[in-house]
Amino acid sequence: MTRLVERAIGLFHLGLLRAASAIAPGRRRTEWWREWRAELWHVRRVCAPDGCASWPGVCEVTAFCLGAFQDALCLRRQCRQGAMRFGPPRGSAAQCVLFLAAVSAASCLAALVLPGVRAERLLSHYRAYSGAVLIQDADVDAGVNAGGRGDASPSIPPQQFREWAASPQRYFDGLAFYRVAPERVLPARGEWKIAYASANLFALLGLPVRFAPGNQNMSSDLPGNLPELILSDEAWKRDFGGDSHVAGKVVHVGRREARIAGVAPAGSWRLPGEVDGWLLEPDSAFASGRAGYVVAHLTAAGESEMWAPRVLITAYKPDDSAIDLIGISLDERAPPSWAVFLFGVLLALFALPATTPVSMGEYSLMSHKPSWPRRLCRWGFLSAKIALLLLTIDFASLDIAYARMAPFSPNSVYLQFASSFLLCLFGMRWVLRDQRQRCPVCLHCVAHPATVGQPSRTFLAWNGTELMCTGGHSLLHVPGLPTSWFSTQRWLFLDPSWEFLFDGAARE
Repeated sequence: MTRLVERAIGLFHLGLLRAASAIAPGRRRTEWWREWRAELWHVRRVCAPDGCASWPGVCEVTAFCLGAFQDALCLRRQCRQGAMRFGPPRGSAAQCVLFLAAVSAASCLAALVLPGVRAERLLSHYRAYSGAVLIQDADVDAGVNAGGRGDASPSIPPQQFREWAASPQRYFDGLAFYRVAPERVLPARGEWKIAYASANLFALLGLPVRFAPGNQNMSSDLPGNLPELILSDEAWKRDFGGDSHVAGKVVHVGRREARIAGVAPAGSWRLPGEVDGWLLEPDSAFASGRAGYVVAHLTAAGESEMWAPRVLITAYKPDDSAIDLIGISLDERAPPSWAVFLFGVLLALFALPATTPVSMGEYSLMSHKPSWPRRLCRWGFLSAKIALLLLTIDFASLDIAYARMAPFSPNSVYLQFASSFLLCLFGMRWVLRDQRQRCPVCLHCVAHPATVGQPSRTFLAWNGTELMCTGGHSLLHVPGLPTSWFSTQRWLFLDPSWEFLFDGAARE
């Protein structure tokens, strides 16, 4: 190998080291370059002891120079970790609280975005459907249950409704009728499901109407010659672009003209029938036609007789023949979301002791206990985790239940209850397990598990796992097999004489 080739190979090796030095941190690059250049000189002397380089020696020196890249990357990672050292330590209480707060904010944001959740939250403030009852013919297989929506069949003829409305009632102080039929509405596109309803339907149910004159509920009086049309929230946004000045416009419903009176709140319709709009008409308009639904409002005497969500009602025709009816309380068709959430959480808290230990551990008899301020910080941290967890579960259960389901449906209620129960049960298990693994002094997670003792000598000596606080405050002893003298985990606090084994900044 000629001198020119050896010189070119030497320059190539120096170029490799110079390229690796560019990866090293800037403040340590000069020192790193000097050390590796000195090592390169030593490697060259070892691989070419007689001063003549061989190809195997050149390959070995090249492999050495390529190893400089790995060393520079490792040095860069170490310096980066050292720069992050002044932030919150891994597993700190601040990180845990920030993580829970972020999850809670995400679930709250989803609840604000999902239309079903917003509708359910909005309607929880309305005192609607109080004392309202849906009347069904008992002979018709309606499939009605105590929480359904859209699951009943029209069974009351309009002539029968008019007879009831004209005769004095003891248990009802108001009756309303509606029936659903498909109609084309212009200028809207597509076919709508129009509910031809009594003029007092919204007043009887206590439903608010948005953008109505004076922003008040609809009354039984129909001013003007045109019937009034109330839009559903979905139809209002879909075909009218969410125009807040839509009230007062005239549209064509089938072959008739109607004036838009307002918009019903999203998800407010709990009664059977997926309705896009309600055309309010006087009771005289229901002289004949197809069967529909009858809604009644209970008097004080009627509320005392409504002892169950569904009661049997006996009515009489003009010829004194009996009719078997079923009254379905609309108040019971959908419990409020907060009641479902509380019931699921309480049931999960009762089931929690059966699935995980609730003890935070004992203190060793040979150890001093932490001060009262430290104990208050520990229990305050636990309370903050539980509060953020419950807030997250509240929003998350609503997101799961009403993401794709309409409010007041039985499936959404059951899904909210199941999600609240499961999220609370497993969430509380995580909270307790996380709390048991945190040092009572600094609230950092213990680490470096080590097995101590032998399982065969459990009754003669302690056997289990020992974990250490990285700040040097305590040791955590977890028994491998709980015994009568060591049944739960135990904390052993270290005195200041252990400080020399740990980083002083970590103990502060």
